[in-house]
Amino acid sequence: MAIDIKIPEFSESISEGTISSWLKKVGDSVDEGETLVEIETDKVLLEIPSPASGVVEKIIKNENDTVNSHEVIGKLAQSDQKETQADNKDSEEENSEDVDDDTTEKNIEKEPGEYKKTSPAVRKIIAEKNIDVEEVVPTGKNNRITKQDVSAASAELKQDNLPRSPVSETADSSHEVERVPMSSLRKKISDRLVSAQQEYAMLTTFNEVNMNEILSIRANNKDKFFEQHGVKLGFMSFFVLAAIEALKKYPVLNASVENSDIVYHKYVDVGIAVSAERGLVVPVVRNADTKSLSSIEVEINQLAVKARENKLSIDELVGGTFTITNGGVFGSMLSTPIINPPQSAILGMHSIEKRPIVQNDEIVIAPMMYLALSYDHRIIDGREAVLFLSHIKQIIEDPIQLLLHL
Repeated sequence: MAIDIKIPEFSESISEGTISSWLKKVGDSVDEGETLVEIETDKVLLEIPSPASGVVEKIIKNENDTVNSHEVIGKLAQSDQKETQADNKDSEEENSEDVDDDTTEKNIEKEPGEYKKTSPAVRKIIAEKNIDVEEVVPTGKNNRITKQDVSAASAELKQDNLPRSPVSETADSSHEVERVPMSSLRKKISDRLVSAQQEYAMLTTFNEVNMNEILSIRANNKDKFFEQHGVKLGFMSFFVLAAIEALKKYPVLNASVENSDIVYHKYVDVGIAVSAERGLVVPVVRNADTKSLSSIEVEINQLAVKARENKLSIDELVGGTFTITNGGVFGSMLSTPIINPPQSAILGMHSIEKRPIVQNDEIVIAPMMYLALSYDHRIIDGREAVLFLSHIKQIIEDPIQLLLHL
């Protein structure tokens, strides 16, 4: 009896996902727990394991299809049915793909070995459109050909067959373009950023901070810190603690708007924006207000590594009451960060640059960083925002306040 291959339960903050790639095709053997398919959501890339050992009998949902929680996306025949499934594989595909045998043979049999990892639906489109598979550029994982790849090849073929004047050919020859569909994550990021701009009364206030004391602390303790905790001592943990102290003084910046209510959070879950290969993700340091600087630094490092390896769980990406982003790692000198809904404020760090400043009525060179605080003016007044950012500046310039909780 066939076993359903199902999508797991998504969290409340994730409404749907997209099939990124099938790692097995119909007729392939698979062991229990082996990854069958990858699902891309707006937050994380999920690997769906095989529910049992057996043979992939049927693929119901193909790559780039949208899926929901508990949805059946395929069928798996258990191990004792392997031979039967392998024998019936070819006839099943012929019956399911109502295409001309000669056309299929012409296009599919000539494909290179590395292109053979295509779904039946993709092979059907290739045959129907009479496309030479050698002309299709695969963009899927492990050189898999996706529907978008076939569509792109088809559009290019049509474009090539259009009559062109000598002038247009000359003009277009140096203006090549590449059309790539947005990933689910990129689409969601786009939607959220536009939504935040449209729905929030968003303003940004700026300040600058002298990083001399923090740099000195790092220089004097980096080796001991690494020996004891196994990670480098960075800047982010200092700003997380400074933000926590400032949020205690101005709790509305840790609040959010729900309909006509202001929801004040009695805890601080800090989101740390991380740039990963798939796009910007914001893993969350839970209950950061109860943790030490060292534990925060270790957790930030662990979350960043997971983000870059696409190993973050949904739970690690859900929630957050306040976000910090550091554009300085890419050399940004100043920016206006966009609030991460449903939060009401976000702190932006930037690159450290030596600049002349006036200190004790003298001009000195100091390592300075611009800070930016974007906030929702619907519930946060300018006074609170400015004082909040000023308090962070005071703490960073005089870190002893972190120990005394001043």
